[in-house]
Amino acid sequence: MAESSAESPQQMHRLTGHPWLVLATVMLGTLLIGLDRTVVNLAVPKVITDFGISVSTAAWIATAYIITNAVFVPVFGKLGDMFGNRVIYLWSFAGFVGVSILTGLAWSFDALIFFRALQGLVGAAIYPTAMSLIAKSFMDRKARAQALGIWSSSFAVSAVIGPLLGGYLIDNFSWRMIFYINLPIGLIGLAMTIFFLPHDRPVDRGSFDWLGSILLAGAITSMVLVLDQGQSWGWTAGPSLLCYAGTVVFSYLTYWWETRHSHPVIDFKLFKNPTIVSVLAVSFVSFGGMMGSMFLLPVFAQTFLGYDAIKTGLLFIPMGLTLPIFAPLGARLAQRFHPRYTVSLGMVIAAFSFYMLRNLDPGMGFIDFVPSMILLGAGLGLGMSPLTTAATTAVPLNEVGMSSGLLNLTRNIGGAFGIALFSTILANATNSNVLAVAQNSVIRSHVPMVIAQGVQLIILKADLLAYGEVFSVAALAMLGGAIIGLVLLRAQGDGSQLTAEMKAEAMAG
Repeated sequence: MAESSAESPQQMHRLTGHPWLVLATVMLGTLLIGLDRTVVNLAVPKVITDFGISVSTAAWIATAYIITNAVFVPVFGKLGDMFGNRVIYLWSFAGFVGVSILTGLAWSFDALIFFRALQGLVGAAIYPTAMSLIAKSFMDRKARAQALGIWSSSFAVSAVIGPLLGGYLIDNFSWRMIFYINLPIGLIGLAMTIFFLPHDRPVDRGSFDWLGSILLAGAITSMVLVLDQGQSWGWTAGPSLLCYAGTVVFSYLTYWWETRHSHPVIDFKLFKNPTIVSVLAVSFVSFGGMMGSMFLLPVFAQTFLGYDAIKTGLLFIPMGLTLPIFAPLGARLAQRFHPRYTVSLGMVIAAFSFYMLRNLDPGMGFIDFVPSMILLGAGLGLGMSPLTTAATTAVPLNEVGMSSGLLNLTRNIGGAFGIALFSTILANATNSNVLAVAQNSVIRSHVPMVIAQGVQLIILKADLLAYGEVFSVAALAMLGGAIIGLVLLRAQGDGSQLTAEMKAEAMAG
């Protein structure tokens, strides 16, 4: 009782500063994580040269990060609910900055992979704890929705700044600089974390579910590993089949254990919440379409347009400038109208932007990409913001971290699934299109040089048709997300539950 009198639950949720400073703090952390994820791919060619490795081996730079990040997102979401989001966020942020320096100092490729995996682990806490801190800091429903909408724009900003900053550092200094740059940004973020984040230290909610975490890690690792490496292994090869089996077995064991544990890492009762189910379904489909297609657009720009890393990054500036404008607008519209209409409208606009990209051509210039990128930013801003808000308002306060972790896990898996699916579609479509174009083409010359040029043109046409198919499928995926949102998305909570819970805890204190 003495401890309760020293700090009431109301004080636990009270900020040391202004709630908008909390938002600024977690946005910086989100931006730092996003920057790291967007610039690493630019460094791969230099890493290959420095360590003398193959392209397939270099793929583990991304794979190691993705796996550990996906595994620990739900774990840290649960830990934030149990022990307080501030302490988890603080140590995660500090750990990410420290490991970034070690990654830059990597003395071998094995060391680089180890530190990248460690980066994914410590960075996994940022997203779920950030969402929880925002939900707890903004008591008013409208302000909370607006804050979450603004926070969502951090992803777009990192997608724009990352390639520009990373390309400059890599071209003018070294690939190691993309990790060292995290230090000055991180020190500012740590200072903001210490001064501005709320002291939320909830009571102990039971022992941590270690076995459930291990089983969940097995399921996620198997799934993400085959999604990331399946194309190079072969989707029916032995390692892929082993991962399929591991995904099924570990998923079943996770469900069996978590439904029997008193304090599970993932409470499967959440899946009885229609709002959460619809949010996860829309997020999986839409992130799959977005990440899968956006992964291939830089490949097209660098392969067929001859763009370097910096110029490729410029393509995403219109999206990065538009999304921060439309994310808060999406949150406000979701307050005035049913959120499913805002989500569906955003997904339809994003679908149209992908439809515009179905006719990619080597003669396109930068200005030709601007309209589609603007529409993509507008659509994602309108659609993603209400989804993020719904994930935090549809559950009690003590489950916000778990819900946030589940949402980010779904987005990670959806993105990995989309990249794997669209990469496979691109490869298969290119092969089939080569045969189709060749059968309908005639080279009226016997000169070897002319014949070689004709073959190159056939392959080019086949590639362009394949990219068109990919973006057509991405448009259909977004339309699917719009339909799911329109049909399944229920009205999100009005936030009164969170406020009432805080008041009840305060009275109990």
